[in-house]
Amino acid sequence: MRSTMMDYPLVLPSILKRAKEVHPHKEIVTKWHDNSIQRLTYGEFYKRTIRLMSALRKAGVKPGDAIATFCLNHSVHLELYFAIPSIRAVLHTINIRLFPEQLTYIINEAKDKFIFVDKSLALAIEKNLSQIHGVQKFIIIDDKENVPFPNLPNAISYEDFLKTGDEIENFEPIDEFEAAGICYTSGTTGNPKGVVYSHRSTYLHSMSICMGDALCIREAETVLPVVPMFHVNSWGIPFASVMTGCKLVFPGKHLLGAGLAELLESEEVTLTAGVPTVWNVLYQHLKKTKYNLKLHTMVVGGSAAPRGLIEGFEKDFGISILHAWGMTETSPVGTVSHLRGFMKDWNGNKRYSYRAKQGVPVPGVEIRAIDDNGKDVPKDGKTPGELLVRGPWIAASYKSGESSESFTSDGWFRTGDVVVLDEFGYMQITDRKKDLIKTRGEWISSVDMENLVMADPNVLEAAVVGRKDPVRDEAPVIFVVPVEGKEVDPKGIHDRLKENFAHWQLPKLDDIRSVSAIPKTSVGKFDKKILRKELEE
Repeated sequence: MRSTMMDYPLVLPSILKRAKEVHPHKEIVTKWHDNSIQRLTYGEFYKRTIRLMSALRKAGVKPGDAIATFCLNHSVHLELYFAIPSIRAVLHTINIRLFPEQLTYIINEAKDKFIFVDKSLALAIEKNLSQIHGVQKFIIIDDKENVPFPNLPNAISYEDFLKTGDEIENFEPIDEFEAAGICYTSGTTGNPKGVVYSHRSTYLHSMSICMGDALCIREAETVLPVVPMFHVNSWGIPFASVMTGCKLVFPGKHLLGAGLAELLESEEVTLTAGVPTVWNVLYQHLKKTKYNLKLHTMVVGGSAAPRGLIEGFEKDFGISILHAWGMTETSPVGTVSHLRGFMKDWNGNKRYSYRAKQGVPVPGVEIRAIDDNGKDVPKDGKTPGELLVRGPWIAASYKSGESSESFTSDGWFRTGDVVVLDEFGYMQITDRKKDLIKTRGEWISSVDMENLVMADPNVLEAAVVGRKDPVRDEAPVIFVVPVEGKEVDPKGIHDRLKENFAHWQLPKLDDIRSVSAIPKTSVGKFDKKILRKELEE
């Protein structure tokens, strides 16, 4: 027997149309480079997006064409998020922090036809123009930065380009399995790899993260995504926010310390999301300066949030850190760490230990962990295994078809993360496979060691890597950034680690090194390959 339900396609224009029909008066707020505040209603956003769809078609954009964005977080970027897929073209959000060779590689590999670029970022494109092939037009977004109009071929301002379109609705049928967007992995080994999202996968991912047991994005919230819109589509938050009709606030370049805190306060933001390094800086700033914040939840992903940071925000400011995990290949949200109902009465130590985990899979996603022989590891919270994941918004392959070893023959994606699973199904990442440190034949988790070091109130950041050692094979080295005005105490850190690590796992005192900063990758994670290279040299 077959169902009698409608075959209603899960496509992005449906989300866009809902914005107009259900919540046309809600606000989209952007803080531009010059600190000016722009306010649009969803109704106005809809009209501009319809006009942009028309302008793209008139300019020759065809279904399947890749159209790139090289932008920060603002309302124009949101218009591109919806207009490009709604005419069956493919949204390609480019990471603005890529090295030149990676930048030119992904533009050429994606075969981008147009590039929309913030005026303040255009120089990075200009510098590499000779290596970029096939781009027919550059559309320049005025982000109110005091820089000259860029010298790019066939360049036109965004507002002038928008005027070429008509404000007439013209939605053609879309197969929900058609490509809606493409993001590239950060390329820590080899060239970046393309992950192509469908309308269906993006729609389902949006619905999922709106759920109460996921990110709980709903109409009543005011949401500020700090996570860049070029980083896995800002974790899908812009799509979900338009779906629910919540007030959206875009910070532009104002992502750290005072600038971010002032925007959180003035726009009465209730929910925000970003990587731990951003919240570390905000936490230090909030300890010095008082703000009247309405913020109740900060979603943290990208790398593990130190338990000390989770405790600090809750105890000092009443703000809950919600741990999540995902990857480019998972759209990205795969797990979220809400406490179960029966955990609410647990003592603080036990509750915080669970809040620091990466959580359980959101509905629609399955996870498991396997050993080196491909066997599932027990869910005892102790036995490590490689995390495998599958679901309707999980990649089944890469765009180029390479790296087939990342996918199992029975349909699971191999993440490369080493995790433990416990009796309640909670997942905790212990390391990336490539970041584990092997000492005397045993593995040390760099993540566990980092979290213990960062629990010290005098420590801002800490990264752990292995160095070659003639006796131990590898030995841990800890790079520590102290809080402003404080100093690193190697012996104090060493004594703290003694409580959780065996003596043969501990670093030498002179391997606990104070540094002014730790290098970051293009998505804000610690760049351990640079630290390893420094050690080798």
